[in-house]
Amino acid sequence: MSEAYDALKAREQAAIMNTYGRYPLAIASGKGCRLYDCDGREYIDLLAGIAVCNLGHCREEIAEAVAAKARELVHVSNLFTQREQIELAEALKSTCHAGKVFFCNSGAEANEGAIKLARRYMRTVKNRDAYEIVTLTHSFHGRTLATLTATGQDKIKFGFDPLPEGFATVPAGDIEAMRRAVSPKTAAILVECIQGEGGVNPLSQDYVDALAALCKEKDILFMCDEVQCGMCRSGKFWAFQHYGVTPDVFTCSKALANGLPMGAVLATDEVAAGFAPGSHATTFGGGALVSTAAARTIGIMQKDRLAERAARLGDFAMALFEDVKAQYPDKIATIRGMGLMLGIELTFPGAEVWKELLARGFILNLTQDTVLRLLPPLVIEQEDLKLFASALADVLGEY
Repeated sequence: MSEAYDALKAREQAAIMNTYGRYPLAIASGKGCRLYDCDGREYIDLLAGIAVCNLGHCREEIAEAVAAKARELVHVSNLFTQREQIELAEALKSTCHAGKVFFCNSGAEANEGAIKLARRYMRTVKNRDAYEIVTLTHSFHGRTLATLTATGQDKIKFGFDPLPEGFATVPAGDIEAMRRAVSPKTAAILVECIQGEGGVNPLSQDYVDALAALCKEKDILFMCDEVQCGMCRSGKFWAFQHYGVTPDVFTCSKALANGLPMGAVLATDEVAAGFAPGSHATTFGGGALVSTAAARTIGIMQKDRLAERAARLGDFAMALFEDVKAQYPDKIATIRGMGLMLGIELTFPGAEVWKELLARGFILNLTQDTVLRLLPPLVIEQEDLKLFASALADVLGEY
């Protein structure tokens, strides 16, 4: 490591809580699909800030819009009507079936809001004492106490009990287990149609169909977490659109404002009636500055047809990676995903492979110990994907 990096690490350790297993990099700048560390070294970014910078880093149109708005209006709170927030809500509604939007600051807050909406809707609209939320194993819904309880991964819950009651988790893909878990106390089922942190696991069509049908049969809410898989990432604007279902509530965040902190809960008009003035709120959510960035982001995604582009490039990348798998069938177990949300599952713990790829200038993620997770900007070029596939083949050949 360089002296510049070592100096930054020393300052970090003295000032910042030790909650992250940092990559051995200090990023200084980014442009498009490239990141540059504190020593000026260039990297191909295949992570996009964990599915956040879908338009690439420092997109000029976003930067210009944010700079102009920062000189006009940044924050006044949600005590006031704001044109920018209304325009963003209308833009989001143009992508889907939702009738109403609530804005917040993060994916965890969005999922927390969805949980609160489900419970309050059941009590105030349906007049039922139903509050339980059922989720799936390997899911990830956030780091607040409620959303980590909803998350189907025990490793993130250690040390935080007693956890809130009112949550149940069942094996993903097992509709009979879900049916057994649903009771008169159940308010909603909450799922990611493509599990991200869980290892890039798309749910099957039959399973999603069965979940939606069960929710209708039991008169409970079907809720989708689109925090990572939404915003054109999967090859559709929203991942649930691959399945032909219309969730009562769904959430988004990461890519919504292309890097600025932003989240949203979207719901049908009927379910949105569960909230009333004073029932839910946020100081910062949907402020003029971030709403401007988010509306511009959606506009670019629609104009440039980035969902369709993600679908094409995802197919291209899948073919590349299948070629690598054919070379090393003993080292790659499977390749899965949708659009530009891809997982390469190795047959062995992948830390050393990940480290070598980073050393060769490729930034990606390792999840669930064995899955190389790729979430590149949706504007990435085919040549960058070819370079990565070639590097992966070389690394596996040397491993």
